[in-house]
Amino acid sequence: MPESNGRAVVVGGSIAGVSAVHALLSAGWEVVVLEKTTGPPTGSPTGAGLGLDPLSQSIIKSWLPLQQADDNILNTHTLPLTIDQNQATDAEKKISITLTRDESFNFRAAYWSDLHNLLYNALPPDIFLWGHVFQSFRVSDDNKSVIVQCKVAQSGKMVEFAGDLLVAADGCLSSIRQAFLPDLKLRYSGYCAWRGVLDVSSDEKSDIYAGLQRVYQDLGRCLYFDLGSGTHSVFYELLNKKINWIWYINQPEPQLKGNSVTMKVSNDMIKKMQDEAEKTWVPELVRVIKETKEPFLNVIYDCDPLHRIVWDRMVLIGDAAHPTTPHGVRSTNMSILDAWVLGQCLKKSGVENLGEGLEEYQSIRVPVTSKQVLHARMMGRMKQGLVLADGKVFDPETATPEECKDLQQKYMPEFSDVPIVLKDDGYK
Repeated sequence: MPESNGRAVVVGGSIAGVSAVHALLSAGWEVVVLEKTTGPPTGSPTGAGLGLDPLSQSIIKSWLPLQQADDNILNTHTLPLTIDQNQATDAEKKISITLTRDESFNFRAAYWSDLHNLLYNALPPDIFLWGHVFQSFRVSDDNKSVIVQCKVAQSGKMVEFAGDLLVAADGCLSSIRQAFLPDLKLRYSGYCAWRGVLDVSSDEKSDIYAGLQRVYQDLGRCLYFDLGSGTHSVFYELLNKKINWIWYINQPEPQLKGNSVTMKVSNDMIKKMQDEAEKTWVPELVRVIKETKEPFLNVIYDCDPLHRIVWDRMVLIGDAAHPTTPHGVRSTNMSILDAWVLGQCLKKSGVENLGEGLEEYQSIRVPVTSKQVLHARMMGRMKQGLVLADGKVFDPETATPEECKDLQQKYMPEFSDVPIVLKDDGYK
């Protein structure tokens, strides 16, 4: 058993970062998080919704205080998604037909900020340093520590933090990753996503919810993928009658400003989007889209799988390690599992054998995430009617049941696989 524990500096306090804190604390490490935003999330709509697979649910419960785990607090913050359904909608007739339906899905739907707050509030105080903007890092002259420099947003003061390990949880546009892979470019998918969350819990919105229930009879427990002609949407309910929707539209790559994949949109752009929705989707979904305040536009990227996510005393996790398109519902789940596997590997190796622990983490995660990133890419191209690797285009109107199989989440590579380091801890 290792005699000493280490100290980690985590850059980025999103789901990947907060998950890394839990995993490293469980492994006996000290942790500090440097996060550029000035405070915990308060329900910002850009967080939107996400789906947690069964393994992520188990891992999260293991991180919560025993009383919360016993009370199953995760379930009180989420809704069950027991059905994964793909359907096709005729734009002219506004009629939908089911392509695939999996009634043993066993995911749970969460609002991004609810999940983040649940994980964040279960941590000891003073681990997160809000308003600390990452600037640079270097390895010490004796190669025994990594030193991270950041700027305090409020004062402009430059400060440094030293640790045995730097964990890069700074997202798909990771500046830390760029230091090691300066020529790596994200791959534009060919489409963008309009997104929004509509609260239909009030009396004045009750008719919207009732209309949705008539058309989407499994609302509240189903993840709906609706395929149109060269487009598709995603639609499901979050806790407290919030409706999360995403609509993917093929278009040339937009010019982004700043370090974000979210575009600023004008009222004219929103109006045009709403007019196009009327031509494509059933009226009940169109009304949800039109009633949503401040819908936003994400530019969808991924990148070819990385063969390496570890360099000396630096490790990538989450979207920094494997930028992915969202169609496999993997981004959050991969981030949580990255963190857990990293924690288990470092618990076993200890800081004195840090290199061995990091290499084991890399050897476990890279083969899995590489397959999942490429499969999610293929799913997106199928659903958007884009040319596939075999030169064909998936057509929901003529597709056979066999051709529709890959639309389903359960055919994601290693969908139910549990890494050996987790099996040793009793996970099934």
